[in-house]
Amino acid sequence: MTLTLAAAAPIVSSATLGPATLQRWLSDGQEIALLDVREHGQYGEGRPFFSVNVPYSRLEVEIGERVPRLATRIVLVDDGDAEGPSGVAWRAAQRLLALGYTQVHVLDGGAKAWAETGHALFKGVNVPSKTFGELIEHAHHTPSIGADELHRRLQSGEPLLLVDGRTLAEHRKMTIPGALPIPNGELAARIHSVLPDDTTPIVVHCAGRTRSILGAQILIDLELPNPIHALENGTQGWRLAGLDLEHGSARELPPLAPPSPALSARRASARKRALRHSAPLLTAQQAQAWLDDTDRTTYVLDVRTAAESVRQTLPGARHAPGGQLLQATDLVIGVRHSRVLLLDDDGEQGLRAPVIASWLSQLGYDTATVEHGIHAPLRVPPTAVLPPLPGLARAQGELLTARLSAQPTAASHALVDLRASLAYRKAHARGARWGVRPRLTQVTGGAQVVTLIVDDEHIAQLAAIDLREQGIGDIAWTRPADLEAIGHPLESTPDQPADAEAIDYLFFVHDRHDGNLEAARRYLAWEIGLIAQCQPQELAAFALD
Repeated sequence: MTLTLAAAAPIVSSATLGPATLQRWLSDGQEIALLDVREHGQYGEGRPFFSVNVPYSRLEVEIGERVPRLATRIVLVDDGDAEGPSGVAWRAAQRLLALGYTQVHVLDGGAKAWAETGHALFKGVNVPSKTFGELIEHAHHTPSIGADELHRRLQSGEPLLLVDGRTLAEHRKMTIPGALPIPNGELAARIHSVLPDDTTPIVVHCAGRTRSILGAQILIDLELPNPIHALENGTQGWRLAGLDLEHGSARELPPLAPPSPALSARRASARKRALRHSAPLLTAQQAQAWLDDTDRTTYVLDVRTAAESVRQTLPGARHAPGGQLLQATDLVIGVRHSRVLLLDDDGEQGLRAPVIASWLSQLGYDTATVEHGIHAPLRVPPTAVLPPLPGLARAQGELLTARLSAQPTAASHALVDLRASLAYRKAHARGARWGVRPRLTQVTGGAQVVTLIVDDEHIAQLAAIDLREQGIGDIAWTRPADLEAIGHPLESTPDQPADAEAIDYLFFVHDRHDGNLEAARRYLAWEIGLIAQCQPQELAAFALD
């Protein structure tokens, strides 16, 4: 589909519903997209368990991939502090209806009403995936090893394969000294290229708990004979034990394991496990039937590495590396009870896709792999494309200089910085105010001329929709480099915007990786306590072995 943006979205009606109805909808087995349209910092301070964050500031940019089917049942959530046209959820509903979505609803009273009716609001991000990791540890009694014992083994030179199951970027930032970067989604396909024998112990670590547990359990379920453990509490547990991390590792992912009888056995085992978890291997014809079903949402995801996906993939497939897909499913899949097709390319669908499929199915998604993976002859429907918004000029060079000098006062001209709040604190153009789309009215005041500072032109285009509805006709956008080029001075405000106003940033234990050990303790306690917060119907969404 194609999203068409108007300069001002028409006011059209959308239905409201109460918490009791939403609870029924979440449990009726039909597709539903529960979208929290608050900014990321607000969302992460307390949101419904199954909600997915699509912030209003980026709504039209993200909605097409997160909710690709226009007839999807959508419920929008905000904080509930404002009603009617002034509420963020109501405004988001108008945008979605204008784009062609047909079943758009607003939760009456927002997150506040959800909590008042006895439902928990969850802090943090990726809550369902992290809860799932805790459930897996409880269900499978995944073996773990403490930081002190791991350190003793490493110091004594005992045989050991230490694996970092996170992304390569996270590994580069900090890791347990000597760990090999093998993201969880790559473990099945690469572990045999570095594992010396069937007796060497394997320890998988992440930054906290989830990926350590899932990574270790992935290897256990592949029936490797080696002793396998998760590092208890990951890099945070390591630091809490008073041990130093390694920073700036230059180690790369090991290669894919070459064909061998052991690899063939693992592949067969992975397929059987996926089938047992209701994640079948489909023929291209069967997969195409999923894609052609206009009454269901089907995501097509390439679970390999970014380099492989760039080199070749199925046209229309999205890149979603398998380990991160399990860790942060809500960043990719916006519709509950939707279908998911996972693609690999390693010989008759390889190892990675069926391994991830078995886990994604246990997370509660209708999941399948496809014969021949990225080489399957599938026709994937096009995803949404956000067209440029006409009529928004870029101000740079002499035009930017003239614009700033011709409007010398804040009353006549608002210079608004729409970048991340923490980037604004570090350095911003002198005279610029920090702003975010849902709060533009407070920032622009009575100004009739607005210049928006952005890194992404689309964010300025979306903000311009709301500014035009305020009656502001003279709007332009510029980049920080454009201001630098004309010599406009910079300034920093380390405490502005204040934490309470920086709604785009989640301060919840934000510095747990930067030496704040108390923040690390709070985070780990939060993660361990997730199951206790859940209601039975929330836990029932998972299909554990």
